[in-house]
Amino acid sequence: MPGLAEVLRLGGAAYLRTHHLSTPQARAWRAICACRTPLLGGQQMACAACGHHHWHYHSCRNRHCPQCGARAKDAWLRGRLAEVLDVPYVHLVFTLPHELNTLYRASPKWLIEALFASVAATLKDFAASPRWMGAEAGQAAFSLVLHTWSQDLNQHLHLHAVMACGVLDAQGLWQVPARRPDFLFPVRALSRVFRARFMATLRQLAQDRDAPDDANLSATGRKALYRHDWVVYAKAPLGGPAQVLAYLSRYSHRTAIGNERIQAANTNEVVFTVRADDHGGKRRMQMPTDEFIRRLLLHVLPAGVKRIRHYGVLANGCKKTQLARAREALHQPAPNARACESAETFMARVAHIEVHTCPRCQGPLHVAASLSGQRHLPAPGHEAAAKAQPRAPP
Repeated sequence: MPGLAEVLRLGGAAYLRTHHLSTPQARAWRAICACRTPLLGGQQMACAACGHHHWHYHSCRNRHCPQCGARAKDAWLRGRLAEVLDVPYVHLVFTLPHELNTLYRASPKWLIEALFASVAATLKDFAASPRWMGAEAGQAAFSLVLHTWSQDLNQHLHLHAVMACGVLDAQGLWQVPARRPDFLFPVRALSRVFRARFMATLRQLAQDRDAPDDANLSATGRKALYRHDWVVYAKAPLGGPAQVLAYLSRYSHRTAIGNERIQAANTNEVVFTVRADDHGGKRRMQMPTDEFIRRLLLHVLPAGVKRIRHYGVLANGCKKTQLARAREALHQPAPNARACESAETFMARVAHIEVHTCPRCQGPLHVAASLSGQRHLPAPGHEAAAKAQPRAPP
């Protein structure tokens, strides 16, 4: 089946005749098309026992590439699971109205930062209220993960939050939620405060001389945003925090669509699968190739934007001490460092064996030749010629 790189090669030339790429989009395009090809170089692995040999080309390591990020995803998931506290967790989703999509396309970095700041401030406000947590100025433990897409690759800006039920108070005691152990905050109150915080930031942008001209920031445009519900979802996952973290890890180090969802592609049309129901059902969707590429590029993040962020007890600046205090308050032992190290060593050994074992006779492989990668990757729309004439190994 064709992958994302093949779609860009097939429809790239036609798309670029009528569209302009930003610098991050062009960088991601080059990386995706060059990933695991001779353009990035690699090693020829050979087996002395049976004579089998094959090329192992390098990965691009771009965060938007569907072929990269598997090891980073696994490391991220193992790290987050090691930080889980022995309390109930809640999965929350904060969604922006689609009317703000125009502003995102005009100023994506500003909107992403405003979204993170508004959601984090909202959760901290509620966590610090004795009405909901039973403690003044308690320190919560939550992580936020940015998603910008829907299943059909349309713009759908939302933040996933995984939050522990409870806070660490100033005395180092763990305070449980006031209503019940697995209930954090009412979603209607959350949505109102979230909307108010974001709209306050939006008013400041409207007064800025550098505000984008093509975004509707007038008083009338801002007033229209109040007519729509700002959706906040909150639910305690049946499988606990591990279930949510495993779900988020599938998208934490990848782009909006994986190669496994692309069923067919040519210069005119792309066929891919989308979710059909809440029970795992799938359906096939057809889309013109240029529209597929346009939607895909909507989800290339600006340079320097972090998709995953941690707050409160889990904030990078204080996590080591605050997480230890939270575990002590909950009488929860710290993870066994020796066991974690042994598990990581085992995984590294298994990965090493997979790469250096002959697929035909299971004998050891050795590096027979090396190929240097190209210093400059082909410009978007010119990958077909470069792929047809790969560099010969030295």
